Amino acid sequence: MRRGGAIPHPFPFSRVEKGKLEPPLSTGGEGSGVRIDGVVGKRAFFLMPPPSSLIPHPSSLDGAPYSAPWWLPGGHAQTLYAALVVPRPRVAYRRERWDTPDGDFIDVDWVEDQVPGSRFQVQGSKFEVQEEIPLVALFHGLEGSSRSHYALALMAAVRDAGWRGVVVNFRGCGGELNRLPRAYHSGDSAEVDWVLRRLKRGNSLLHAVGISLGGNALLKWLGETGASARQVVDRAAAVSAPVDLTAAGNALDRGFNLAYTRHFLVTMRGKALAKLAHHPGLYDAARVRAARTLREFDDLVTAPLHGFRNTDDYWTRASAKPWLRRIEVPVLMVNARDDPFLPSGALPAPHEAAPSVLLEQPASGGHVGFVSGRFPGNLDWLPQRVLEFFGVSAEKS
Repeated sequence: MRRGGAIPHPFPFSRVEKGKLEPPLSTGGEGSGVRIDGVVGKRAFFLMPPPSSLIPHPSSLDGAPYSAPWWLPGGHAQTLYAALVVPRPRVAYRRERWDTPDGDFIDVDWVEDQVPGSRFQVQGSKFEVQEEIPLVALFHGLEGSSRSHYALALMAAVRDAGWRGVVVNFRGCGGELNRLPRAYHSGDSAEVDWVLRRLKRGNSLLHAVGISLGGNALLKWLGETGASARQVVDRAAAVSAPVDLTAAGNALDRGFNLAYTRHFLVTMRGKALAKLAHHPGLYDAARVRAARTLREFDDLVTAPLHGFRNTDDYWTRASAKPWLRRIEVPVLMVNARDDPFLPSGALPAPHEAAPSVLLEQPASGGHVGFVSGRFPGNLDWLPQRVLEFFGVSAEKS
């Protein structure tokens, strides 16, 4: 499913109506005054925002729409194969530790690599060029990090496009337990807010990407801040965001999906028990060890640590779905209809999102899967889709 509309500043794109594209308002070409600042590999990139006529509508991007390869059918197969089997690109990071406004810390990992053959020396938050280079910030999913398969795939594509990238590791996800008697959660829009505002300082072009839990938190922040978010980010993308946390939590606590839950709970329980050594009495250690579902864990740990009454209160108040109508930043929202983590019936319908939100709901792709290509496959489709939405266009032959 695709949805288009009148996108506010900065980059409006053509309208999609019943699967048909209306002609764009204008087109680039010879004599248009458009400047392409360089080409890395097969991609052109811009150091200043390209004219709206050159921002391709997502329905016309290379490799779109997504279709699963014949040899990897089904949401579970896509989810597991992408996370466990597909080779991951190598990305070098430079870590910075940032103090949080409440006295805690997070770790942010900057893409350190220099682009081969590029005239840019890209070194994390520093770069040796006079013009601005766009920055793409990624917020990861539940128990993810800068080493998650989707983070490495996107940051490699950002690097290869000549742009800068940074992965924000949520509290306790950078390899070291955070200080305070709290962690991170699906609706932590306040955390997203201060991080993006700090990244914005000195960066005129900032795009944000949220994956799964990070996507829900990012979308919630975009809805809460409305028009003012346009002063912080230029465009955003959310991938496999569980915008209805009740539907997602219930789905993950039954059937085969309990395998995913057990996987998450291994590290979630470990962190929760380790935190008791620094903050005795936060919760009952025996009950933490006994938790077998996300509902049980969130009721015992996540909800009370972050100001919610219980799991139901947390899942209801932290869900981004009610906020989608208030988003004014151009957003690409990708959710596979066979995502095991979120039933297709809980996906947002066009009337539940603002005109600035482009809904893409392919039949397949799993949860942050979207494997493409011939066997053994690759993870190229999703990064290409996101970056082309942000303004990186494939070089035309």
